Amino acid sequence: MGWGEHHEAAGHMATAAGHAEHSGSPIWLKRLLVSLWHSNVFLIGVSVVGTVFMAIQYVAYAGWSVVIKRINEALSAWILPGGVIMVLVFAASLINHDLFHWTVPGIMDKNSANYDAIIAGKGGFLSIPFYLIRMLSYLFIWWTFSQRLRQLSIQEDLNGGTSYFHTSITTAALFLVLFAVTSSMSAWDWVMSVDVHWFSTMFGWYVFASWWVSGIAATTLIAIYLKQAGYLRMLNSNHFHDLGKFMFGFSIFWTYVWFSQFMLIWYANLPEESVYFNQRLGGFDGRYTWMFYGNLLINFAFPFLALMTRDAKRQMIMLKIVCIAILVGHWSDFYLMFMPGTMKGENGFLIEIGVALILLGAFLILVTRRLASASLVPVNHPFIEESVHHTT
Repeated sequence: MGWGEHHEAAGHMATAAGHAEHSGSPIWLKRLLVSLWHSNVFLIGVSVVGTVFMAIQYVAYAGWSVVIKRINEALSAWILPGGVIMVLVFAASLINHDLFHWTVPGIMDKNSANYDAIIAGKGGFLSIPFYLIRMLSYLFIWWTFSQRLRQLSIQEDLNGGTSYFHTSITTAALFLVLFAVTSSMSAWDWVMSVDVHWFSTMFGWYVFASWWVSGIAATTLIAIYLKQAGYLRMLNSNHFHDLGKFMFGFSIFWTYVWFSQFMLIWYANLPEESVYFNQRLGGFDGRYTWMFYGNLLINFAFPFLALMTRDAKRQMIMLKIVCIAILVGHWSDFYLMFMPGTMKGENGFLIEIGVALILLGAFLILVTRRLASASLVPVNHPFIEESVHHTT
């Protein structure tokens, strides 16, 4: 069977599934739950990337980024409340199995009318108790290390000395090892298992790339607003240049992972794998096709062209526009990951954008409170002078 035939067959199957899907919750309630899961997973990723970015700076003995370190610390304020929301939404979704098809009763029981041999083959991994244990483990690890690095940073402010800095390096190194494993596993659990028949060995990298560039964009955007509000006066065009280079480079990295995943699945031309892209490229009467192509424009073409020159990376107005585009674009990227597998052809935007704005408001309240709870400049960090006088 060729790609076009797969495309047509998958489109018909997906449309039929869309009409038969909603025997449980009302569509508005299912959209609400899926939207909460979608935006919360995105924000948790942005939040933990603040800690990941800071940890990488520690183990690299980087000096330039010290003046934005408190922004990275503040971003992690969402991990705990986001984790609570995640557990509650997952529990609510089990009532009518609105998020994960593999939670349907009897789906792994050979004697049940709901039996699915493919899902049953994954039963050892996709069991609800084990899933909850993994979810809580990821969140606990991320929150614990974020809190520990924050505490060490505050104690360094109060007491001075280099012991806190060296302890932070050890803590950061251990966190990065654990995050390397848990970030991929969380992508399998929270995102890929929505399309439970489908799999991709590159999916952990793909989700991380989306989280990572979004976290850098959030860091940059907050830094710009603080600078324009009269805070962080030691931030200069050299710091923004480096942040711009990160966004430029990792937008290309995200595109590389996106293309590699797409190209390998297209080239293999296997029905069980290509159905994922068929649903997004013409399935459900083409409801997602425009977003599929728009995803590439806003997440690759626009940052690539806008940040190509040195001057663009040093102008706050250009960086601000690109940051907002990246955050909107990667929220849309996660939309494409979740909606075809859950809402099928019944997707929309009003509830989804409303939920995203409510969670964003809560996220910003927590981040700004944490920013206000300590000095915006880590005054006793050993590399603070290097950061203040940073040039590129």
